This record gives sequence, structure tokens and C-alpha cells, in this order.
Amino acid sequence: MREAAIIGAGELGGALAGRLARRDVVRTVTLIDDGGRIAEGKALDIAQAAPVESFATGLVGTTDIARAAGASIVVIADRSGDRGEWHGDEGLMLLRRLTEFAPRAVIVCAGARQRELVDAGVRELKIARRRLFGTAPEALTAAARALIALAVEGSPQDVGVSVLGVPPSHTVIAWEDGTVAGSRLTALIDDPSRRRLLTRIAALWPPGPHALAAAAAKAIEAMAGRSRPVVSCFVAPEAPDRVSTRTAALPARLDTLGISQVVAPVLSVAERVALETAMIL
Repeated sequence: MREAAIIGAGELGGALAGRLARRDVVRTVTLIDDGGRIAEGKALDIAQAAPVESFATGLVGTTDIARAAGASIVVIADRSGDRGEWHGDEGLMLLRRLTEFAPRAVIVCAGARQRELVDAGVRELKIARRRLFGTAPEALTAAARALIALAVEGSPQDVGVSVLGVPPSHTVIAWEDGTVAGSRLTALIDDPSRRRLLTRIAALWPPGPHALAAAAAKAIEAMAGRSRPVVSCFVAPEAPDRVSTRTAALPARLDTLGISQVVAPVLSVAERVALETAMIL
């Protein structure tokens, strides 16, 4: 992938720009924010570390949203100052502009408040489901792995689990599908303990900006072909005009065009009912 554009140079946007640059995931990162020279300053700060940290990614900071044109990936993050994440009507207006400037780009909504933005973009603006999705659920999944690892006295790297649904009120953990170092998660953690863990995991929503940046970077690395992980994403319904379901967190595989496959996890009856309830409009 040649270029990524990040809309918003707040804490999330700045952290993501730094992660992408230091990992040389793309050739150029364009950081865009209308807050004066904030984007330019953050891009310069990151670029100055290149000789020391040995990365070659080019960084540009600008106030001009039209600079997103030509980007393979456009990330909607958070605005500088105290304006927070793009969402609601302002977020939808931004999406509408992006469909004009970057009609072929994959659009990643990195913020925790942007599930409804994904939903509106697919339903109202008719953006293809595969090229508009959110990555915040992966940040919660990472936290879930850490808590589960603590419960079994293991490593988060050995934990395989997915967070589904609409957090925090309708958070669903795919316990039946989960593993720890190849062993079934349900064999290691009893039902009362799983219920307590679910409550603790749901309470961690929304994730902080650096956790959200790590989740978005993981998804972009997958799209760049660096790895092929399953990433928990906010995914719009397959046929939004004909079904009464809403965008929810689901495990997905990604490629250069966005979502290549929604992975159906193995669910218990209770988990399946909880997920269906979470997805009902």
C-alpha cells in the first residue's frame, strides 16, 4: 500500500500516525486536521525520529482534506483539541466528502464512538460494506485477551478469542470458540468465572486512544499483507436495505480491498442468542 490518510490529529490520530510510520506499513502517512498547524507539527515530530528509529515512511501534515485523494486507506480518527472523535452528523458529512475525494479508498473508522457512523455510511451513502468498517472492537478484544490470560496464568499471545456484539451493553464473548495455547477456553474457565470476566471486559469500553491506535494499526498491517490475523471489527449488515439488523462487532479477515471475509465463530446457543439480540435494530 502506498499511502494512508488519517483524518484528525488528536491523540488517537497522532498515535496511529506514529505506529504506521515506525512499522513502515505504508509509503506515506498524511495527517489531516483543520486545527491550524497541529497536524503539520505532529507529522514533523514523528518524521524527526526516522534516523534514530530506522523507518522510511514519509509524513505530511496538512489542513486540506482534499489531500486524502489518492490514498489507499483513509482512517477517520479524532480531531485535535477537545473536539473528540468524528461521529454523528459531522462524521456523516465527512464520509460524504471522502466518497468524492477518495472513491476507491478503504475507510477505517478507528474511534470507539463510530459504530453508528459505519452503519450510516453503508445504509445512507451506499458505501460498500467491505470498504467501510470500524476497528475499535479489536482494542476491546486485546483487553479481553489480557484479562483471560491473567485468569489462567498464561500469556495474552496464547489466547484466541473474539469480542462480538455492540459493546458495552451488548458485549458477547465467543467463549465456545476460544482457546488458550490450543486448549479449549471453556475447559479452563468455568461458567461463573466467564460471567465475571464478561462483566469486567464490558466495563473496559471505551478503550483509550493508544489502544484504539494499536487496533487500527493491526488492521492496516493485515490489509497491507504483513499478517493475516482475524480482527474484530464493526461490520455493517450484509443487506442493510432488506434486514432489520445493525452494525455490530464481528471477526473478519482483511485484504487490500477491506473486509474479505466475515468469520463465523463457533457459538453456544446462549452466545448465539446474545449476538442476535445485540444486532437487532
